[in-house]
Amino acid sequence: MTTLFERIKNSVLEDLNSVMDKKEEKNPIDLLNKYLRESENETKKVEKLIERQNLLKEEFYKELQLSEFMAEKRKKQAEIALTANEMSLYETATQEEALYRDQAARLLNVYHQISSQLEELEKKYREMKLKLKDMHIKRMELMGRENIIKVNSKVNKVLNHSGAGNQRNQFEETERYMDQLEQKVNTGYDQSQFDAKIEQLERELTQKGENK
Repeated sequence: MTTLFERIKNSVLEDLNSVMDKKEEKNPIDLLNKYLRESENETKKVEKLIERQNLLKEEFYKELQLSEFMAEKRKKQAEIALTANEMSLYETATQEEALYRDQAARLLNVYHQISSQLEELEKKYREMKLKLKDMHIKRMELMGRENIIKVNSKVNKVLNHSGAGNQRNQFEETERYMDQLEQKVNTGYDQSQFDAKIEQLERELTQKGENK
């Protein structure tokens, strides 16, 4: 049991922050995914071990109850044999009572040990589950930071000049085109307004000439 707990301590419950801070690690998310898979596998192993330990605990408890029951049974039988002055039966019952008492004592001792080990194992299991949750959160945080880096990189490529010569990138070209288009629209609008005003003046002059 100690070996298992040491494995849990060293491989599952270790502090991943120190691992994630290593400069030589190029992709911390891949590393974290690796630790998550390993930790999940270890957690499943411990979960199965807890199940087996619970079954074993139940079996020892049943054997303990049986030994105690048989000890009490032989005790009563010894009393009956003694009352009937059947010394041979009395001795046999007394000897078996002692054997069952001794067996019950050993079973009780083992039962307490298994119960204690099970409590410790369940505690470690809860710690592992919490650590897994913490690692899942850490992965989401890292993925969020990685996405921000990617978005910033793409935005910078759009907003900055391209690396080939001094040509503007597509975004800047589009922006320039929109400025030119806006100027053309505004110029066309101004010309249209000018033409409309001249036509209005021409109609007014024509009407005045006709009214004379």
